[in-house]
Amino acid sequence: MRLIKYLFIFGLVCGVLAAIGVAGVIWHFSQDLPSTEGLRDVRLQVPLRIYSADRQLIGEYGAERREPLAYQDIPEPLIKAFLAAEDDRFFEHPGVDYQGLLRAAWVLALTGEKAQGGSTITMQLARNFFLSSEKSYVRKIREILLAVQMEQQLSKQEILTFYLNKIFLGHRAYGIGAAAKVYYGKELDDLSLAQMAMIAGLPKAPSRYNPISGPQRALLRRNYVLRRMHELGYIDAAAFELALEEPISAELRRATIDVEAHYVAEYARGRIINQFGLEAYTSGIEVITTIDSGSQRAAVSALRENLINYDLRHGYRGPEAQFGDLGQDWSRLDAAELEGLLGPMLEEFSSVGGLAPALVLEVSEAQIRVWSSDSGVLALDPQAQPYKALQETLVQGDLVRLRATRAEGDEVVWSLAQVPEVQGALVALDPESGAVQAMSGGFDYFASKFNRAMQAQRQPGSSFKPFVYSAALENGFTPATVINDAPVVFHDAALGGAWRPQNYSGRFYGPTPLRSGLYNSRNLVAIRVLEGAGLDTVRNYVTRFGFERDRVPRDLSMALGTGVFSPLEMAGAYAVFANGGYRIEPYLIEQVVTAEGEVLHQAMPPTVCESACQRERDAQRLAQAELQEVREAMGTAALAAEGAATLEFPPAAERAISAANAYVMTDMLRDVVQRGTARRARQLGRDDLAGKTGTTNDQIDAWFCGFNARHVAVSWVGFDDIKPLGPRETGSQAALPMWMAYMATALDGVPSQVRPQPAGVVSARIDPETGLLASYGAANAQFEIFIEGHLPEAADYGYTTSDGGISEGAPPSREDELLEDIF
Repeated sequence: MRLIKYLFIFGLVCGVLAAIGVAGVIWHFSQDLPSTEGLRDVRLQVPLRIYSADRQLIGEYGAERREPLAYQDIPEPLIKAFLAAEDDRFFEHPGVDYQGLLRAAWVLALTGEKAQGGSTITMQLARNFFLSSEKSYVRKIREILLAVQMEQQLSKQEILTFYLNKIFLGHRAYGIGAAAKVYYGKELDDLSLAQMAMIAGLPKAPSRYNPISGPQRALLRRNYVLRRMHELGYIDAAAFELALEEPISAELRRATIDVEAHYVAEYARGRIINQFGLEAYTSGIEVITTIDSGSQRAAVSALRENLINYDLRHGYRGPEAQFGDLGQDWSRLDAAELEGLLGPMLEEFSSVGGLAPALVLEVSEAQIRVWSSDSGVLALDPQAQPYKALQETLVQGDLVRLRATRAEGDEVVWSLAQVPEVQGALVALDPESGAVQAMSGGFDYFASKFNRAMQAQRQPGSSFKPFVYSAALENGFTPATVINDAPVVFHDAALGGAWRPQNYSGRFYGPTPLRSGLYNSRNLVAIRVLEGAGLDTVRNYVTRFGFERDRVPRDLSMALGTGVFSPLEMAGAYAVFANGGYRIEPYLIEQVVTAEGEVLHQAMPPTVCESACQRERDAQRLAQAELQEVREAMGTAALAAEGAATLEFPPAAERAISAANAYVMTDMLRDVVQRGTARRARQLGRDDLAGKTGTTNDQIDAWFCGFNARHVAVSWVGFDDIKPLGPRETGSQAALPMWMAYMATALDGVPSQVRPQPAGVVSARIDPETGLLASYGAANAQFEIFIEGHLPEAADYGYTTSDGGISEGAPPSREDELLEDIF
């Protein structure tokens, strides 16, 4: 009994000492333990995402791919898969699974190895948020203390949600939402049971057990998770067997981009980082651009198709690279052996603008056999290729490009292609607000990140003429004014001495009405109009369209577009004609919001708001004011305060040119399409299209700037290193087809819309040979429109001279005085 008594006292003392020791350890390690109180306010690192106006993803930037989910959005089978793999007693223990810890201690005592850590999901979360991955007893103690603390402050559902959104699952995927996209390209609800088990097996060792880097290890781990689910009663035998038989279907997928708009996304990314700093990469900011996804797809397709067609007109330049004799009989190799032999050769060559790399295997009179990593061995008919004499050009081991097109019945037809050396740009916008609806800055963003739509400064050539003509209309000229298209020599020091401008055709056409001079793009007519209107007058006037005065040449070459501007600047300038005379500012970013939905930026660009629009706004403001009076009469302060906020409308755009001037210019530019240099655009079957071709000296730049009342689009083609496009590669040949292909899609189903004739525009019958009002009954008379106050005199009326005598014919008009030294 005495021995028992001593043993009891000894045990009691040991227990007390142990308790004191445990308490001391807890106190010691709790001193610098991080607080878990702020876990609910933790912001997970979510990448910066860029969207189109209709919420299609166009760009994602950030080191971690993550898509945070709420607990109710996580499928139950996936939750059970993680519990089976990591912590099946999660909903029972208080953050620490003492059974697991005792089991780990027993293994350590028997083997001396820390084979099982006994970590619960809560402990893993504590380690991920607050601790390092160092394996030590000190870290384990801190991990246990933090887990207990977290369980006291958060619910089980909150802890599990944090864990499933935080955990690293390999290949930049953080959280289950990102893992589903990275490995399977699916939403969680669309995953199979086997795929869920595969993801649930990743936390143990994401780099080793993921199905991309280690498919065999991943398969074993997946099957282990499925077996545990079956043992725990989470799935029945039939589901277990079916999931075991499912093969690995994982493939590494980049961020799924819904719409190809890399140039737009890069512009938006740069603006956001400049404004909000590098934290924007991890704070979940979402940027909504003005881009319309359908229009953007049309722009990318039109640009690539046009540049490829240009390239076809100028012949095959030869293979991109040569790998020599492939060294063996490839025809005896199966698909896997070909991949092993040829795949490494193509690793550094990616698809460019949809043109896939391929290796030439065999060249004969009957066929050209090529191999690509995506399509395997393909046989091409030499006679059906766009380039001729390929049998004399290609040999085995050549690196070529393949282009896929769709034939009837949706069959894919492959043909030989090459990456164009020529470049281009296309930009389209809403003329009433300036919202950019589509933008493509080159053939392929990853081949060249230079955004030609915004950054290229190129001569617009004849596409600048409409701004000179608009200035002339403002200063007394009319569409009927007759200008002599004849040779002339200008002595201008700014142009280096004598300058002998030519028309593109090399011919001269004599007396030419202003309208005809524009739609036929006569250079001599434009130069004489500029000289008659006055260099400084025109130079000041064109700033109304958004051009900087210092960038407009102060010489007669201005009429031929020798200044340099970007396609986006040209689109903004043409919008003034399209919207009836108002200046707008092109913009790309509509809204910026945080991950929590707070609006950081909302675009409020000056917008065209004519009489009908203004009446609607006034009616809305009046209705709000009346509602506010009712609220105040009810005497309820809360209701009155609720209605106190005023309606916000975008500011009204300022008028740049008169409505009459815009209407007359648009009418003249419609003739460019109907009977001028852009008449091939009549193939679109519309009567509301207007625009102007542009070609610079030696065909270095080719443009088409066109519009209707609701859409402005500008296409440009040229070489980055400023060299000629080649004979006959004018705006109508090199750039107009791109614009037509885009507009055919952008305006599909949109009814024709021509702006109504505004006040201040009059029409009259004229004599086209003189530009004067036609005499009564004249056989060759035709109607022309004029800005009110600029109507010419009648040819058969007399007028009083300065000495009091009477003279026959029309009196000299202001335009006659301006052009006195021209005629």
